[in-house]
Amino acid sequence: MTYTKVEDYSNSNLATFNSMSTNKQLIKLAQTLDILSQGNATGKVLLNIPAKEGKLNIFYGRLLYTTSNIHRVRRWERGVRLHSPDWNPITSEILLEPDKPWEYLLLYDGVSKNQITISQAKAIIRTVTLEILFSMSTHPDLIHKWEVNPDHKSELSLGLSLSYREIEPIFAKVTQMQHLSKKAGLESFNPNLVPVPKKPVTLEALSGWGKYLQGDLTLWDLAVKLNKSVLAVTNSLLPLLKKGLVELQTIPDFPEPNFKLSSSHKNRDKTTPKKKLLIACIDDSQVVAERLRKIVEPAGYDLIGIQDPIKGLVKIADAQPDLIFLDLEMPTANGYTVYQFLRNAPVFEKIPVIIFTVRNNLIDRSRAKLIGPAEFLNKAAKPEEILTMIEKTFVCD
Repeated sequence: MTYTKVEDYSNSNLATFNSMSTNKQLIKLAQTLDILSQGNATGKVLLNIPAKEGKLNIFYGRLLYTTSNIHRVRRWERGVRLHSPDWNPITSEILLEPDKPWEYLLLYDGVSKNQITISQAKAIIRTVTLEILFSMSTHPDLIHKWEVNPDHKSELSLGLSLSYREIEPIFAKVTQMQHLSKKAGLESFNPNLVPVPKKPVTLEALSGWGKYLQGDLTLWDLAVKLNKSVLAVTNSLLPLLKKGLVELQTIPDFPEPNFKLSSSHKNRDKTTPKKKLLIACIDDSQVVAERLRKIVEPAGYDLIGIQDPIKGLVKIADAQPDLIFLDLEMPTANGYTVYQFLRNAPVFEKIPVIIFTVRNNLIDRSRAKLIGPAEFLNKAAKPEEILTMIEKTFVCD
């Protein structure tokens, strides 16, 4: 049985789900969707746990699509690859509208052009929803909030959205996965992470997993590739994880597709400056740069990531960023040495620098001040703290 076969639970109902599930948050969410369905409500159910956000888009009591701020594009592409592998949607022809998930617009376009069937489109919606609910509902701090959308005028199709009777089996499947996960001792594993070998390790020691552990496939991706459940894949890797031969790492999402802009987006763009301020992030971790990118780009800044400061200095010089985030601990260079070079080189000396590090103490601050003025910011800082520091730096500059 694979995690994708949600249809196997089509006979389940809310009472059965309640008797199976011990997850109070999941039960409350299901009850909320049931109430919204009966009331033909339109809006969004916002899901929230630390560092993760989800959104169930509801239209007249039916589910249009579910999104998450974790691997939104990667999850979409995985669903398409699983249920309609021959479909290649042309995103540049889709008119992007505010408050409508672009994934649903692509599905609607694909169905209307007979490129995919309604069954395939609904299977994608179910699979994405299943993944997000499973990933988020195990967290004890999960909360959900209803946000009504007063604008009911829409050309969206009710036929493509999921009724509550079609959503119920997803909750039943999530509940079963949680039960099996707990039984196998896998409840602490995050399927959005990527298993990679710890070096040095031989291919023989990886028991045939070597060709799959190239750092580009999450546990969810491996499940689709191997046509197995994500729990079966994780359980198979468990011996290698316990032996320390394999570890789980984070991975950034794929870039979002390019779409046509609606008139409302175009009008909004006319009010923004033609030249966006550019931020450079010098950090050996691509994950840090991607996290920073997701914070600064919605605020109107552009960002370039530099993982190797020695090789990347030419790129920084050509780009002429307005601000630099600099890590102190990198395997290829000493952060202080890089900072001293930036302060002494004429091409960089006027660019403000924010030391972005976990080493935010008096000694490090004093050492940096001997080289030149710099702001310090902890990598664990909240998004609003990071944006405040950026704005402060530009104002002072």
